Amino acid sequence: MWAKLRQQLWQWRGVLIAAPTVAGLVIGLRSLGWLQALELAALDQFLRLRPSEPIDSRIVIVEINETDVQKAGHWPMSDAMLAQLLKTLHQQQPRAIGLDLYRDLPVEPGYQELRTIFESSPNLIGIQKVVGNASGLAVNPPPTLSKLGQVAANDFVIDSDGKIRRCLLSLKDKSNETILSFGAALALTYLEAQNITLRVANPSKNEYQLGKAIFTPFEENHGGYVRADAGGVQILCNFRNLQQDFLRISMTDVLEGRIPKDFVRDRIVLIGLTGESVRDVFFTPYSSEFGGQSAIGWAGVELHADLVSQILSSALEGRPQIRVLSEPLEWVWILIGSIIGATLSWIRRYHRGLTQQLPLTASSILLVGSGLIGGCYWAFLQGWWIPVIPPVLALVGSAIAIISYVASTATKMRYTFGRYVTDEVVANLLETPHGLQLGGENRKVTLLISDLRGFSAISERVSPEKAVTMMNLYLTVMTDVIGQYNGTINELMGDGILVIFGAPIAREDDVQRAIACGIAMQLAMDRVNEQNDRMNLPRLEMGIGIHTGEVLAGNIGSQKRAKYAVVGKNVNLAFRIESYTVGGQVLISKNTFNEAEQILKVEGQMEVQPKGFLEPITLYPVSGIGDQFNLFLPTEEEILISLNQAIPVQYRLLTGKHIGDDVFRGKFVKLSVHMAELDSEDPVELFSNLKINLMSGTEKTKGLGDIYAKVVKRSADHPTHLCIRFTAIPPDVAAMLDYIRQSG
Repeated sequence: MWAKLRQQLWQWRGVLIAAPTVAGLVIGLRSLGWLQALELAALDQFLRLRPSEPIDSRIVIVEINETDVQKAGHWPMSDAMLAQLLKTLHQQQPRAIGLDLYRDLPVEPGYQELRTIFESSPNLIGIQKVVGNASGLAVNPPPTLSKLGQVAANDFVIDSDGKIRRCLLSLKDKSNETILSFGAALALTYLEAQNITLRVANPSKNEYQLGKAIFTPFEENHGGYVRADAGGVQILCNFRNLQQDFLRISMTDVLEGRIPKDFVRDRIVLIGLTGESVRDVFFTPYSSEFGGQSAIGWAGVELHADLVSQILSSALEGRPQIRVLSEPLEWVWILIGSIIGATLSWIRRYHRGLTQQLPLTASSILLVGSGLIGGCYWAFLQGWWIPVIPPVLALVGSAIAIISYVASTATKMRYTFGRYVTDEVVANLLETPHGLQLGGENRKVTLLISDLRGFSAISERVSPEKAVTMMNLYLTVMTDVIGQYNGTINELMGDGILVIFGAPIAREDDVQRAIACGIAMQLAMDRVNEQNDRMNLPRLEMGIGIHTGEVLAGNIGSQKRAKYAVVGKNVNLAFRIESYTVGGQVLISKNTFNEAEQILKVEGQMEVQPKGFLEPITLYPVSGIGDQFNLFLPTEEEILISLNQAIPVQYRLLTGKHIGDDVFRGKFVKLSVHMAELDSEDPVELFSNLKINLMSGTEKTKGLGDIYAKVVKRSADHPTHLCIRFTAIPPDVAAMLDYIRQSG
C-alpha cells in the first residue's frame, strides 16, 4: 500500500509542491497588505456592477444648495432662518429630523427662537465631530441638544485611498462615552415608533440585533483589509441609494411654502449642505470607474442618508449586511485556487508539445479564473465579500509554477536527449503534436557517415579506459563540429557517426553544408590528435562518405520503443561509400557532387562496384569547398621510395569485420609515410581491406602487431603491384618501416 501511495505522490508531485507553496506566498503577500489595494478595487467594481435598488421613500433630504446659500446672504445662515426651516418641517410631523449642520455657537438673530425649537423637538438629532482628522479639528455639538442627549457623531472612516467603504455605528468620545453615529441615531429614532430597539445578540462575538438585522462589527483584517483601524463599532458599507439618489427638496422651497403636502410626514428628514462652495466632498467606490481617478463626490448628508437607508432596510426587510469569511477559511479558499491552477497545468503537461501546452493552459486558466471571479460576484450579491484577488493570483501563480517546472524538465530532457540525438530531433519530439507518432515520410536528404580507420585494432593495444577516453574525446570534437553545420546526429555506432542533413528540418543548402561539415571534421582531427599526443595515446584517422538521395525518415520502431531514423537503399549506399574511404579522406557520390559541383575542389574520380548494387557508381574525393564555407584540406603528396631490399609479408582479406581464412604472400617494394606498394602474385580487388603481418624469421619481426590497409589502386608499371593505404599500424611496426624507408 505504501508503494502505491508513494507512486501516487510522485505522479502528483508538481501539484503537491506548487499548490501549497504558491498559496503560502500569496497568503504572505496578503498578510503584508500588498494585495489590499487590488482587493478594495475589486470590491468597488462589484459594488458598481450590482443591480440598482428602489429609492428609499422613508428618507428625505432637505438640501442647502448653492442657490440657497446665495439667498441666505451669508454663511452660516442665521438662527432665525434655521428656526423657520425647522418649524415648517415640524408642521408635517416627520418621524425624525437630522440636522447635519455644525451649530456649536449662536448665529444671531433668532438664537432664542432656535433654542426653543431645539428644546421642544425630541425627534431632532444634532451633530458633532468627535475625532479630528486631516480635514479639520473636532467640533462641539449644539449646547442645547447636547444637554438633551440629542447629539450624534458625523465622523466618517476614510481609507488610505480617500474613499469611504466603512460606516460607523458608534464611537467613544474623549470622556470614553459611547456616541451613536448620525445615521444610526436617526435610524433608531425612526424604529422606536415601531418598538424595534437595539440589543446585544451574541456577547461572545460582539454582535448586535436590530429587528431582522444582525450587525457584526468590523475587525482589522476583515475581507481584503489588513491591519485597518477598527476603532468604534464599524460595519462594511453596503451602499443602497447613492446611485439612485433620494427624495429631495431645497431649503428655499421649504421656507417659501413650496413643500408638497405630507412630503415629510412619518419620514426621516436630513438637513445638510450640498452647495459647491460650502459642502465637504467625500469619495466612495462609485466615485470612479475601475482604475480611474476619483471624480464624483458626495456630500456628507447624502452619505448619512445612505447609512440610514442601509440600517432601515436590514432591520425591517432583512437586507443582508456584507459578511466576510474567517481567516482560516480565506486561506483554504486561496489554497483551492492554487490547487486548481496547478492541477490544470499538471494534467496537461504531456498531452501536447510544449508550445501547444501554454495557450491551452492559458485558456483553461482564463476560463476558470473568470468562473472564480463570477462566483465571487454571485456570492457578493448574496451578501458575502469573498476575496477574489488572492485566489486568482494563486490560480495563475501555481499554473506559472507548473509550466516553469515542465519547461525546466523539458530543458533537462532536451539536454539529456541531446547527448544522443541532435537538438532538432529533440525539438521534433517535444515541440510538435505528431513528434512521437510512429511513421515517416519520404525526404531527400544528404547522409554523412564517418568512421575511424582501424580503431578496433588500436583498442586492442590500449586499456579499455584509454580506449573510452579516446572515443569520448573524438566524439566531443566531432559533435561540436556537426552542430556548427546544423547536422542531425542520427546515430553513434561505436566509432562511427551517421549524420543527416535535411531531416527532420530541410534547408536549401543541406548538400553544401554536409560537404563543408565533412571537411571541417577532417580538419578537426588535428585537435583530436594533439590531445591524444599529450596523453600519449595513439593518433587516429577518419574516413567520411557522403551521399544524397531519397530516404524514409521518421519515428521507426514499436509503441514501446522507437527512434527517429532514416531507412532505404540510399542509406545502405552511403555506408558503402564510406567503406571505400581511407584516413583523412572525404568521398562523395555523383548525386552529391552534382548538387555542389561549382564550389568543390575534387581530386579526380573513381569507379566502384558496391556490394548489393547492380551498377557501378562514381565517387569523388573532395579536398575543399569554396563560397561562404572556404574550407580546404592540406595536400600532402605521398612519395613512395623504392626499397633496396623488399620486405616479405603475409596478408588476409577482410570482409566487413570478418578475416578470411586464406593466407597470401607478398612483399613491400616501396614505402611512404602512409602508403606502401605491395607486390603480390595473388589477385586482389581494388578497395579490399587487408590484414598484414611482417614475415617472421628475424628477432626484429617477432611479436609485432597487425597492419591494416586498404587497396587504393594498381601500379601502372607493374600489374602485380598494388598501392595500399595504411589504416592502422602499430607504433613499433611504424617505427621499423620508417627506419627502413629512410635507410633506402
